[in-house]
Amino acid sequence: MHWSQVTDPFNNLALSLVVALVPILFIFWALIIKKMEGYKAILLATLIAILIAIFIYGMPVKLSILSVASGALYGIFPICWIIVGALFLFNITIKSGQFEIIKHFMASVTSDRRLQALLIAFSFGAFLEGTAGFGAPVAITAAMLVGLGFDPLYAAGICLIANTAPVAFGAIGIPITVASQVTSIPEMAISQMVGRTLPIVSLILPFYLVVLMCGIKKTREVFPSVLVSGLSFASIQWACSNFLGPSLPDILAGIGSIVCLMVFIKFWKPKNTWRFANEVPHLINEETKHSTAQLVRAWSPYIILTIMIIAWGLQPIKEFFNSFGQVVFQFPGIHNAIIGVDGKLIPHVFKFNYLSAAGTAIFLSAIIVIPLIGLSFKSGAKVFLATLKQLLYPIITIASILAFASLVNDSGIILTVAQALAKTGYLFPFFAPVLGWLGVFITGSDTSSNALFGKLQSATATSIGINPVLTVAANTSGGVIGKMISPSSIAVAAAAGNLVGKESKLFRFTVKHSFILLTFTCFIVLAQTYLFSSLIPSYHLKTLDNILSTHDFSRSYIYLIALAIIIGAIATIIILGNRKKIKVAKSNIKE
Repeated sequence: MHWSQVTDPFNNLALSLVVALVPILFIFWALIIKKMEGYKAILLATLIAILIAIFIYGMPVKLSILSVASGALYGIFPICWIIVGALFLFNITIKSGQFEIIKHFMASVTSDRRLQALLIAFSFGAFLEGTAGFGAPVAITAAMLVGLGFDPLYAAGICLIANTAPVAFGAIGIPITVASQVTSIPEMAISQMVGRTLPIVSLILPFYLVVLMCGIKKTREVFPSVLVSGLSFASIQWACSNFLGPSLPDILAGIGSIVCLMVFIKFWKPKNTWRFANEVPHLINEETKHSTAQLVRAWSPYIILTIMIIAWGLQPIKEFFNSFGQVVFQFPGIHNAIIGVDGKLIPHVFKFNYLSAAGTAIFLSAIIVIPLIGLSFKSGAKVFLATLKQLLYPIITIASILAFASLVNDSGIILTVAQALAKTGYLFPFFAPVLGWLGVFITGSDTSSNALFGKLQSATATSIGINPVLTVAANTSGGVIGKMISPSSIAVAAAAGNLVGKESKLFRFTVKHSFILLTFTCFIVLAQTYLFSSLIPSYHLKTLDNILSTHDFSRSYIYLIALAIIIGAIATIIILGNRKKIKVAKSNIKE
């Protein structure tokens, strides 16, 4: 049995749009007005969406239930698996006492909360987004800021907003790769177009973050540092996206801005050190000095995490792991049971890539560092169980969110909204980022938003005589701004920031900033369309001539051996450094 999607159930697009927006607007109402707990708001929104899908859109009950189930499964894996791994890594760092050394190091670099936010939330978060994506950056950076003494709400909120700049190039450029696949526009052309939009946002984002924390007057005190952070990140992001492609902008821009800001801070510091008003004073013991070996050991969880995630992002390693560590199955009852508006059957295939998943890289990083940072595996197991208990409600929330996203996609509800926006004609470039923003708000993923709306963006642009790369890139650029208010991102940040049950407060913290940055991006795209069209790159649509590829695992073995050697070298350095410390301590006792 097949069921065909409907996008205008009332044969009146305006009325259909009003009904389609009901479950989406309910989420805003529940979180902002009613201040409802996140998982309750999403479960109720999903119930409303089910009723609309069945009674308005005519979706069979069986398909609506299966759609919800398939989405929930995707929420558990790979999304929740990433969060579990990230928080487990952070918790063992705290349990071992190594995070105290990290805190002291960060405070010795700068004890100013404004600069710590730029280093960790903005630059380090961008690096993590480039390597892992899918929630890991917010989970790790929010937990780190809370551990440093940040107010939990500000820590989570700042990390969500800071995550705006890198999302388009996240997870080694997957969002742009997917946009290219669904539109046949070359990856390089989309990368270039996004790289001529987002660096403007990246340039102002550090300033925006610091103003949000402390106001304009206090921001002036650190303006040179803010400028170094934003300018270094934006310029590297622009250069990489325009000349190297979509895989490296976040990684190189993140590392580059960290290095630039830390070097700058060595020679310049603000006159006043700023902290939160209600913060307990944190005094640094200037006499405490940590050796290089101690710092390497303390930072080893994140050093190994970085190396592992980069390795897991390499295509030969992914292909090698997937060759024997992946289970792929068609979701029974719903696979190819729905006919999309384009007349094609919609597949529902679940890929359980338990070895190549980013969450596995994070989890293995935690396992590797347990003995290196002085914990026993028994203690590590206890920390892991405590982490699972800590994440019970966030897991329920995230599974519910992905269930909701799957249903509104399969039923055609979200396509009704897209169709209405496409009717705006020559103003469509202004609304193109809104479509991407909405897609990420619903799905929590710029990759999913591009898969959902990329073809529509391209077709609509072509029909009104606009270069489609502009609107496809706008879908990506607008999507990054929806990330900060996506319920799945909110749930991740709440879990990392110890704000479980207070998702509505976090949502209210970020929502106005999302609208401000979205409007700014819409005007940028509109200006690029009609005033600065020379910025649009030239390209030729892809053909099928070069899509056939073969798997050569010889490179996979080389990469894996290199990975083992690098991690072995780091482990050796840490072990020898620790033995030297023990030896020195014993000699001091004898004296």
